[in-house]
Amino acid sequence: MTDPISADDIEELIPADHISLSEPPAEKEACIESLLDLLVDGGRVENRERALEALLERESETTTGVGMGIGIPHAKTDAVSRPSLAFVRSQEGVDFGSMDGEPATLIFMILVPEAGGEEHLNILSSLSRALMHDDVRDRLHEAEDEATVQDALREAIA
Repeated sequence: MTDPISADDIEELIPADHISLSEPPAEKEACIESLLDLLVDGGRVENRERALEALLERESETTTGVGMGIGIPHAKTDAVSRPSLAFVRSQEGVDFGSMDGEPATLIFMILVPEAGGEEHLNILSSLSRALMHDDVRDRLHEAEDEATVQDALREAIA
């Protein structure tokens, strides 16, 4: 998957069991761990501790709060064998240290294999472009089920 992600990639990247519509923990590290657990439970993570270490190391380098209520914690790690996304939304918001000072209410986690540098950037840029649109963010906030989240992403990325 070295090309930008396509609508067809959504089911593989973020199956329904990687999406949580429940309120996540309010503290950033606990929120990251809850997203990671979605990927662990989905069978995507071979070593939870290594994956968490990579995510927290990336967080310590620079903020993953991109503004407009969006947080995208992400990492490259040998703890996963294929690119994976997880999603949670928050009514309260989680402080991801975004430049605009707003808490993240739409939070995506991206994990890609260590060797997947190009994939990592393609997923991050495709997702970031899609989330720039108000209507996409609105649909994600209003989604009543996991399939609606997937549909919103599929349509935004297509």
